[in-house]
Amino acid sequence: MKIDQLKPNVIVRGSILPEPVQVLVVIPMGASVKLIGKGLNTNQVHEPILSASQLDLLASTPDKEPFDGNAQHFRLGVEALRLGFAYEYDPYFALAIARVDPLPHQLEAVYDYFLKQPRIRFLLADDPGAGKTIMAGLLLKELKVRGLVKRTLIITPANLTFQWQRELKDKFREEFEVVRGDILRANYGSNPWQEKNQVVTSVSWVSRIEDAKDSLLRSNWDLIIVDEAHKMSAYSSDNKTLAYKLGEELSKITDHYLLMTATPHKGDPKNFCLFLELLDRDVYGDVSSLEEAMLRNNAPFYLRRTKEALVTFPEETGIVKKLFTNRKVETIEFQIDAEELEFYNALTDYVEEQSIKASTDDTARGRALGFTMAMLQRRFASSIYAVRRSLERMRDKRQRILEDPEAYRQEQINKKLPEDFDDLTETEQQKIIGDLEGVVASVDPIALKKEILQLNELITQALILEKREVES
Repeated sequence: MKIDQLKPNVIVRGSILPEPVQVLVVIPMGASVKLIGKGLNTNQVHEPILSASQLDLLASTPDKEPFDGNAQHFRLGVEALRLGFAYEYDPYFALAIARVDPLPHQLEAVYDYFLKQPRIRFLLADDPGAGKTIMAGLLLKELKVRGLVKRTLIITPANLTFQWQRELKDKFREEFEVVRGDILRANYGSNPWQEKNQVVTSVSWVSRIEDAKDSLLRSNWDLIIVDEAHKMSAYSSDNKTLAYKLGEELSKITDHYLLMTATPHKGDPKNFCLFLELLDRDVYGDVSSLEEAMLRNNAPFYLRRTKEALVTFPEETGIVKKLFTNRKVETIEFQIDAEELEFYNALTDYVEEQSIKASTDDTARGRALGFTMAMLQRRFASSIYAVRRSLERMRDKRQRILEDPEAYRQEQINKKLPEDFDDLTETEQQKIIGDLEGVVASVDPIALKKEILQLNELITQALILEKREVES
């Protein structure tokens, strides 16, 4: 080594030095040179005076890294590198590090559908009980192993946030933090969404509270999972809910977007197409192409399986076993006499009258009324006693409403309050209650009295028929 090669920060090695030394200062001393440096292994200061011949010895040392590092650290580094590439040799690597025993349809969804897409924008719409949470956990684990995901956001109904947090910790060893109003207020001046890498939060809270939504949309995520995603559906492109608008914005701040629901379709292709636009406005914006893709069962963005299609393979037998019992529907004819026919016609008149009323009410109450009316005639097919008890419960409920209309109105408002209502500030609570005041309809006492009279007449007819059956 030449003397002009000795410069500060250069590392020199050689047999005349006890360890590799980083040069700090070089002081010429005639034909020799004084080197002041720091040992890389011990951090001790070395001050050798080197002659020209000793400098040549340094020059003759190969310029390679020595094999005198920490062997345990080296082994850990190699193991970390090996695990980083493990998924390339074991396509189901997440199963080895998760506490789950997945079913065949869950493996199919994750490994045959999700992971084959370079950019996951998917709607998973399996029936309830299919284990959509497990599929989401496996997807998260596999994407993290591949180094594709670091920041994950899970959007759920308020009553499911802690369930998701618990399931992911118990089954996948993944720590998620639930972010609510108290967390946002405690971190005033900072953005907890950006500071936390794995978060669960409530769709109703985030979509409705401006501060929460604005701070969330200033963050970015690698993967967003939405549970009960049908809550983000919109009635039309001109009538978008707050949750739908949130879904649109979330779609812009992530690459991987997984929507999960057991009720994706309301029977309206345009509404369904609008729902799928949350995944990709350009790809899923045309109703005709969407219908054709689903007709051919060739929609790579959508997976729907009913309970009857879900099976397992028990180790003890190896024989295919259905997870759920098949539903069998049979139509059984029965005969009714003149008096029963008279009661049936009176019941039908009442059902038709109330059904017409329900058809003009496009609220949850109107839909519930329509469903109740349809059930009455089924109860008649079961027994006179069954339909009479249903009529009595309906009459008693209407009498309670008539006795205290304001209490009933307040009860309806309370039912519409979001699950996380108690977590909101007083101002936010008052705003929600004020909005609901105009939504909940007032009671019409005259119409209610008329309906109670109809119900009493039907109950009387039913009692006469029951008495006749007992006497015969």
